[in-house]
Amino acid sequence: MRPEQQEIAVAFGAAVRGGARRVALICLSALLLAPAAASSAGTQARAPSSASTRAQLNSVRAQINREKQQADREAHERARLTAQLRAVELSLENSSAELERINSQISDYETRRTATVAAQAREDHALATARTQLGAELRVAYRLQHTSPLALWLSARSPLAAQRLLAYDGYVAHADLQRITALAAQVRQLGGVADQLAQQQSDLATLKQSQEQTQQQLAHERDQRQRVLQQLSGSARTRSERLARLSSEQSELERVLRQLSRPSAPAGATPSVVDTASAFGRERGQLPWPVQGQISASFGDERAGGLSWDGMLIATQRDNPVRAVSSGRVAYADWLPGMGLLVILDHGDGYLSLYGHNDRLYKAVGSAVSAGEVIAAAGDTGGRAEPELYFEIRRAGKPIDPRPWFKTPKPTP
Repeated sequence: MRPEQQEIAVAFGAAVRGGARRVALICLSALLLAPAAASSAGTQARAPSSASTRAQLNSVRAQINREKQQADREAHERARLTAQLRAVELSLENSSAELERINSQISDYETRRTATVAAQAREDHALATARTQLGAELRVAYRLQHTSPLALWLSARSPLAAQRLLAYDGYVAHADLQRITALAAQVRQLGGVADQLAQQQSDLATLKQSQEQTQQQLAHERDQRQRVLQQLSGSARTRSERLARLSSEQSELERVLRQLSRPSAPAGATPSVVDTASAFGRERGQLPWPVQGQISASFGDERAGGLSWDGMLIATQRDNPVRAVSSGRVAYADWLPGMGLLVILDHGDGYLSLYGHNDRLYKAVGSAVSAGEVIAAAGDTGGRAEPELYFEIRRAGKPIDPRPWFKTPKPTP
């Protein structure tokens, strides 16, 4: 092979591996052209056509370089926009979690405020009752003030009766003092309840202000995400560019799954193999659906450019709870291109389940989860236009059709 052919062949191989179809087609045309050019140059070494052939080869090389540079720019732009989408969606997750925390605090404060208002009403009623009783007793005591102890002593029929009257008078005075003291304590307690209520009201106002700011931040971040998605969609103008993007995302997922693969996974297993001896294998046909909704894409359906779905898409409502289909351990919980916020559960014996496009993740790597436990909130991260959950089951690293694993045919309540 001549040097020109070798150079073009190398560029052709790199183009095919990189998914740059335009560059590959140009290189293939040049490879077909080069032998004819070489034959012409051998038979007519001194003819003027040899210079023309060389110029044509140089033109092909220049076009290959331009196409490679364009492909590199497109790949760089995709990477930049993907990184920007990741940052925006992670920020959205944080803001959503903060808003959920604030709403929970507001609910707690409103419950406490309701209890405080009820306590204030009880204290008001008790204070009014005590005041009425004390007022009546004070009026009686006032009338008795005009009777001196000597008069009481003289009015008694006997010294013993007089002694009892004086003792009763002392008891009444002491009881009145205790009632006045208790009444003062009730007044102070009511003042404390009022202060507590005022502080709760102030804290509630602060929380609602934070809630409003967080909601505005969320709206801003959603607008920013929409702009990034439009740019990302616009960057893939042709079918080959969209295919290159999907292939890149699929490769990233496969890389993560290879890292998560276990040496204990059975060697040579195929998607049709079901290990009924394993705990997860025995649950075939008994699994609950991970989320409520409608199936929008099934296993094996065509995606784009000849690619097909390795799992299924379930259209659902934003923030719907996403539940583990079986017990396991969280092997992955992070943002991934094309998948958004993704959770991968390891169920042992080589089985994995994947949950993508979530709005929030509730579990960290290493966490043990039970069947039916909420692990995420449904969303549209990873570039989806509407809230959808991507669900997939893998056996020994190979995707298998999840439909036969569910207890019911549809993910509806």
